[in-house]
Amino acid sequence: MDIKAFKMDGLGNDFVIIDNREKVNILSKEQIIKVCNRNFIGCDQLIFIEKDDNTDARLKFFNSDGGESGACGNGTRCVADLISKENGKKNIILTTLSGNLKSEILENNLVTTEIGKAKTKWNEIPLSNELNTLNLNIKINDKKNNEHFGGTAVNVGNPHIIFFVDELQNFDVSIIGPQLEIHKIFPEKCNVTIAQIINKNLIKVKVWERGAGLTKACGTAACATAFAGTLNKFTENNTDIEFETGKLSIFIDDNKSIHMKGPVSDIKKISVKL
Repeated sequence: MDIKAFKMDGLGNDFVIIDNREKVNILSKEQIIKVCNRNFIGCDQLIFIEKDDNTDARLKFFNSDGGESGACGNGTRCVADLISKENGKKNIILTTLSGNLKSEILENNLVTTEIGKAKTKWNEIPLSNELNTLNLNIKINDKKNNEHFGGTAVNVGNPHIIFFVDELQNFDVSIIGPQLEIHKIFPEKCNVTIAQIINKNLIKVKVWERGAGLTKACGTAACATAFAGTLNKFTENNTDIEFETGKLSIFIDDNKSIHMKGPVSDIKKISVKL
C-alpha cells in the first residue's frame, strides 16, 4: 500500500495527514501505530481528512498509540491551512468529534481556530466520581521529592489536568505524565500539563499528551491551561502559552468560547508505504 500524504506541524507538534476525500484509505490500529512510530515516519497524531456535505471537511484524529482523539487544536489549524491553500478560502470550517471548528487563515503562516467552550463539570471531564474540578487535590512530586497538591480539570474536546507550580523546571513531566494519564480518577485517561504563571498574560508549560506522550506543543493543552488560569484568577482572557518551541496565543471571548492563534509549518508531501 502506497498512500500519498502530507506532513505538517504546529510549533513542533507534528502530524501525518492522509486525504480520504477522493480515495478512502483504511488503516488498522497496528498500521496507525507504525506510521506514528519515529523509527518509521513518526508523528504525534495521524489525521484523516474526509468529505463532509455541510463543512469544508471532516477530520479524524488518532494518537500515536492508535487510539482515536476527540480534538486536536494544532492539527485542526494545520489542516485548515492546507485546505485554504487548496480552495483559496480564508475561513475554513472543519467537522470533528468535538463539533464544527472555525478557523481563520491569517498572514505569515498564522492560523486562528475557535475551539469552543470548555467543560468543567466532573461528569463532563469525565471523572470517575464527583470532585471539585477546580482543585482535584492530587499529589505530584518535584525532582527533590517535595509534594505538591492541586490539579484543575478541564475538557476542551479531550480531558486535561493542569498543575500550577512555582517553578516549572523543578518538575519532570515525563515521570508525572504517564502516572496521571492512567489515574483511576480519569476513566478516559487525560492530558497532563505542568504550568508556571509568568504574569497575567503569559504561562510557561510542559505537556504530556494522552496517547502520544511527551510533546513539543499541544493546542488543546494550551486552551485548557489558559482557561484554567482564568478560573483560578491567575490570568486574563488574553494569554500566551509558551512551549519550548514557541507560543500559542489564547483568547477567551465574552461567550467563554476559546480561540487559539499560532503558526503552522509549510506543507510537505510524503509517501506512506505500508
